[in-house]
Amino acid sequence: MQSPKLPSNELERLNAVKSYNILDTLPEGDYDNITKLVATICDVPISLITVLDKDRNFFKSRIGIPFSESPRNISFCGHTILEDDILIIPDARLDERFKDNPLIDGLKAIFYAGVPLINPEGYALGSICVFDHKPRELDQSQIGALKILGKQVVNLFELRKKNAVLESAKLELQKRNDQLKSFASHVSHDLKSPLANIISLTDLLRDENKEKLSEDSNEYINYIEESAIILKDYIDGILIYYQADELLEAQNEDVSLGDISEEIQQILLSKNDKLIFSKGVLIKNVNKAALSQILINLVDNALKYNDKPNRTVEIGYDADLFNHKFSVKDNGIGIPKDKQDFIFEIFKTVKNDFGKSSTGIGLSTVKNLVEKLGGKISVDSVVGEGSTFSFTLSKFNGEFPVKNLEACEIL
Repeated sequence: MQSPKLPSNELERLNAVKSYNILDTLPEGDYDNITKLVATICDVPISLITVLDKDRNFFKSRIGIPFSESPRNISFCGHTILEDDILIIPDARLDERFKDNPLIDGLKAIFYAGVPLINPEGYALGSICVFDHKPRELDQSQIGALKILGKQVVNLFELRKKNAVLESAKLELQKRNDQLKSFASHVSHDLKSPLANIISLTDLLRDENKEKLSEDSNEYINYIEESAIILKDYIDGILIYYQADELLEAQNEDVSLGDISEEIQQILLSKNDKLIFSKGVLIKNVNKAALSQILINLVDNALKYNDKPNRTVEIGYDADLFNHKFSVKDNGIGIPKDKQDFIFEIFKTVKNDFGKSSTGIGLSTVKNLVEKLGGKISVDSVVGEGSTFSFTLSKFNGEFPVKNLEACEIL
């Protein structure tokens, strides 16, 4: 018997093997299906998918043998990885490399055929092979099938490796995102209190010194207050943006559009503002927390960017078989046509002559929520006349309830 020689690139080959994290893994159906198919095609009692480690031959999948590895120095596959093509041993008892090999007596390994599993970098990771208990040959169709299935095994190895890389990147991204959320939350909360003090103190300073402050001094105080309010809006926006996913965890429920609209009216509207909505609409199976946040942001925008003496906002609702369909229409300053494509991107703002600053966070938060609820959002706007934001929310969140297609009713 001759123990297989080591490949000239053995160190690099071992590193390649380790990169797949395949050694000592449990059986998997995709690999077992291939060994079963190989055994059937080649009409043999033993079929293996092997990976050559430093001192052992690990069997990722096996048909016909009870053990999951064997010493590398007696392995047939150790010889296979030295080949560029299939290695066929019609009768191992007559081959100088395998005479007196313990696998011949212990496993009755008389016939052997193996194809090296060569990865895209050219390293032989192991083999796909078959054994029989008697001398024999393979026909050309069997040889072709063994080679094709060997390539499929390598594809599975590559897919496994890519999935592991993606999963690792996903976990790292999640970790960084959690850290960013934590950082944003802590910093935002730490800043909100002093900002509130600045706003209150500027109001107090202005009120107590109405007759003493010069025009320039009043202007400076206004700048301080405006800057503090803008920063507060940024902080509030960032908190809402990073807390948006928490809203998605809320259970769906039946919601009255009138109730949500009345709550928004109490929170946002001033004396001369008008909010138009239907009190008789019941929206079934919807995330109330997320829907409320979406509508609050859109109505707040509609009021904020409105130069009319009587600001008007209308919340509309309709539905089709698959989606809830909402609209928020205002009579505000409108959005230029060439700016409408990017207003939903975070921190992107549209300059205007109205004097109102924007953080560029609110509409991005809205888009984030809408899309995660299976919907889409768009805007139709005319400068000087107003804007209409239209969005949908999926009724079924990816599941189609055949027994109950009705998702909305008019009270």
